[in-house]
Amino acid sequence: MFPKNAWYNAGWDYMFTQSQKNGLTQSKGSLVARKIAGERVVVYRKPTGQIVAMEDRCPHRQAALSLGQKEGDGIRCLYHGMRFGADGKCNEIPGQETIPERACVRVFPVVEKDNWVWVWMGDPAKADEKLIPHAVGPGDPDWNVKTSHMSVNASFRLEIANLADLTHLVWIHKESLGAGDKVSRERFTSIKPKFTMFPNAMRTQYVVRGAPPSVFLQHLFPEGALFDWDFDIMHTLPCTWVLHFKIFVSDGKLEGEPTGQLVAETWTCQAVTPRDDDSVDYYYSWGASKSTDFPGLSQLLCDNLDDAFSEDRQALEAQHVRMKERPNHPMVDIIHDAGPGKMLWLLDKVLKDEAKQAAMAVA
Repeated sequence: MFPKNAWYNAGWDYMFTQSQKNGLTQSKGSLVARKIAGERVVVYRKPTGQIVAMEDRCPHRQAALSLGQKEGDGIRCLYHGMRFGADGKCNEIPGQETIPERACVRVFPVVEKDNWVWVWMGDPAKADEKLIPHAVGPGDPDWNVKTSHMSVNASFRLEIANLADLTHLVWIHKESLGAGDKVSRERFTSIKPKFTMFPNAMRTQYVVRGAPPSVFLQHLFPEGALFDWDFDIMHTLPCTWVLHFKIFVSDGKLEGEPTGQLVAETWTCQAVTPRDDDSVDYYYSWGASKSTDFPGLSQLLCDNLDDAFSEDRQALEAQHVRMKERPNHPMVDIIHDAGPGKMLWLLDKVLKDEAKQAAMAVA
């Protein structure tokens, strides 16, 4: 169901602190429990600040290590007090001097980049940091980026399909990211994207020309204002979606690069992390360049994502329930399925290749 040899997003760096008590409702000792691609993971920081990710399962009786406590670089299990170092090896069993060789916990490669924490769920020898998708985080000095997150009770395949097709902006998001007017619907439903495929990603580029501003931005512009919207999206497996989005005053042209005045240049970086077959964690951001930002714009952008993704969540959760009820129900493909079809084909190819490699390793 999920690629193993891949970097998965565990959340924003500020979610993992040294504090014993804080406003992020973390477990005791800042041990943060995550479920990533079906695996229980506990994430924490050493006193030096370095991130550690290990299996959230004591080898004694499968107690949750995330309910234990930090001790120096390691964790002590709450059940019988077994202590594990950051390398996953047990280094103390209260009441017992001999430590069994098998008393160890799996440790995952983990990297902080662009204010995100990435965990490698597969073969540690294949954990190449160059495979981590490019993003623009709130720590970038040239951008005013705001962050948020939510959970969705739906399959991450549905999230992949949703992100690979933005024509739904004028339907699901007609009161937020999109607009419900006739011109906006015509412009978005006639998008002709350029797709560029990579071994684990798809780049999508297109320009929506002569369209009104999104509903949430309309109060900032005079009535009748039209803009050219430039989209450049890198969609990377398992599911990271990074959009370089620019807005220009409409130049009246039907094709070519927009030449009107640049109104805003922004990045929105989004990561969907599957917990299991039925739920995902969604970490996302949006913000403008310092050169095009003005007071309140970047916060307005990110706040609107909260509203828009709540709209997506309602739609996707209802869709997920129905697909679980009737998994073999016949479905009809339409023109807007091109992007989702390519991304899901890429996902299935990666899964088949991993299964083939696993079978060869056993043979």
